[in-house]
Amino acid sequence: MKKFRGFTLAEVLITLAIIGIVAAITLPSLLVNVNEKAWDAQRKALHARMAQAIGQMNTLGGYGTFETDEEGTATEDTAAESFILDALSKVYKINNVCGPDKLSSCGIPSKITTLDAVSEINFPTKMSELNNKLVNSLHAEDENGNIADTKAAAFETANGESIAVFYNPLCSSDSSTNNYVKNKMCVNFIYDLNGNEGPNQVGKDVGFITAMYNKNPVLVAPIPYGFDYSSKVASYTDDSSTVNAAAACKNMAENLRLPDKDELASLFINSPLINLGNSTVNYWSGSIVSTGNTGKAWGQDFGNGGRGAAPRTNIYSVRCVLK
Repeated sequence: MKKFRGFTLAEVLITLAIIGIVAAITLPSLLVNVNEKAWDAQRKALHARMAQAIGQMNTLGGYGTFETDEEGTATEDTAAESFILDALSKVYKINNVCGPDKLSSCGIPSKITTLDAVSEINFPTKMSELNNKLVNSLHAEDENGNIADTKAAAFETANGESIAVFYNPLCSSDSSTNNYVKNKMCVNFIYDLNGNEGPNQVGKDVGFITAMYNKNPVLVAPIPYGFDYSSKVASYTDDSSTVNAAAACKNMAENLRLPDKDELASLFINSPLINLGNSTVNYWSGSIVSTGNTGKAWGQDFGNGGRGAAPRTNIYSVRCVLK
């Protein structure tokens, strides 16, 4: 008689247990990779659509009304909501608009996690909550470039994104001079690619897009790296005591680069979202001054929002962005 051998029940159960353990270990990381690829594709598509829409607008400034009383308390604030209804909706397909104090009706989460995954913060609902270094509560704009403390409005897209809008109706058209970037910011968008579904974390499903300059606007959507280059600051020289700013990001990873001057301005505007809210550091951009003095590059002061063309021998910090 022929004898047939097979697996015992115990052997089958042990094998299934091993497969289950391996799946439990590997499946979450596989799902994270799938989600991140999907978010990346959706993020790029959103940026492309927004760039096309903003490019069709003749002007970004002047929409809505912002008025305050003698104590600086807003008595009328229709700025962000009017920008969405009277300007953006004419060039971009919008499903739903939510005014100030009703952001959650457009899927805006109440809290988000910062880029470093360390802090959970309340979702900002007005300029001073977005970044308190931006605003002056008493006037629409002052000599330091501070802007009005307008409330955010929000909208939902046909693709399921929830987008909060922070709007400065008196934004400047000046893209070439030094001084402050605050009043050069016309619109700052904070988006959540899947609304309240989560993880509601900056760098994953949450990000930001900034439209700079009233005329001939520039739209940037930098994706910041999680931390500064190092505690060792950088210059544009080959001084052995510092790291060359132009090479610093590539030294960390091939998919990193220095942000240009407008991307760096966007990082300043949204610095609390990347947990740089208390930073007073100067950062280098990758934008070289091409006229007048080629020995200079654009730097950004994260303490007061100042931007200037600085000698490339200066020693500043470096915050990289993804390519």
